[in-house]
Amino acid sequence: MIPILDPARESAIPVQFGAEDQTFHVALADPCLHMDDSPQAPLSRSVEDYLKAVYALTERKDSASTSALAESLAVQPASVTGMVKRLAENGYLEHARYRGVRLTEAGSRQALKIIRRHRILETYLHTHLGFSWEEVHQEAERLEHAASDALIDRMAAILEHPSHDPHGAPIPTPSGKIEAAEFVTLNEVDPGVSVEIRSVQDEDPDRLRHLETLGLVPGARITVQERAPFDGPTTLSIGSRAEVISSDLADGIFVVPAQDS
Repeated sequence: MIPILDPARESAIPVQFGAEDQTFHVALADPCLHMDDSPQAPLSRSVEDYLKAVYALTERKDSASTSALAESLAVQPASVTGMVKRLAENGYLEHARYRGVRLTEAGSRQALKIIRRHRILETYLHTHLGFSWEEVHQEAERLEHAASDALIDRMAAILEHPSHDPHGAPIPTPSGKIEAAEFVTLNEVDPGVSVEIRSVQDEDPDRLRHLETLGLVPGARITVQERAPFDGPTTLSIGSRAEVISSDLADGIFVVPAQDS
């Protein structure tokens, strides 16, 4: 359970984005939380987890619902409501009632710093310490909140500044730039189309072991042969063999159009 801070004041600045009925609230910073008093002030682990989760949920859409955020963080919806309010008050989130949350510019900067830490740690653990690709996510989750920027930069230099982690996800630069997410899930690919796997979801070790067994790893070229209706399984050709995978598994594989060889 992520700890919830004491309620803060209600003041907020309504800011209009898009349609007139969609008002996101960016509240005045509350000094009692001490989350952004200076550029060096560290964020709490729970705040970092929230910002990283919002980034992941909004990578391909405009905002994230509080229910999706609760599910992602495995916490109660009431806890999310409280924390979202406080993050908005401190300038990290914009929140529109009934429409969800999204990161502010300050929130995005912080989220990308956390993501950089996580993905550099994953890459270092895999490349230099011999951890398998299904092990590195949980190890990086434990280490990312304690690692300093100096340590991450030293690791990145030893790794010769990698662009992607072991699961194919792009690694933000020290200045906060990241490769655009120009991909679709395997479930969105029409039969007969060839694609290249760009990245895969990394949270479930058993899923990652299974994907590796099937050869469904970043860089692999595959062709969708057929897909059963009503969220049925997808038949793929991988090299000279065919494999059938579930809709759920296909939804966690991110692909780009295959380049002509």
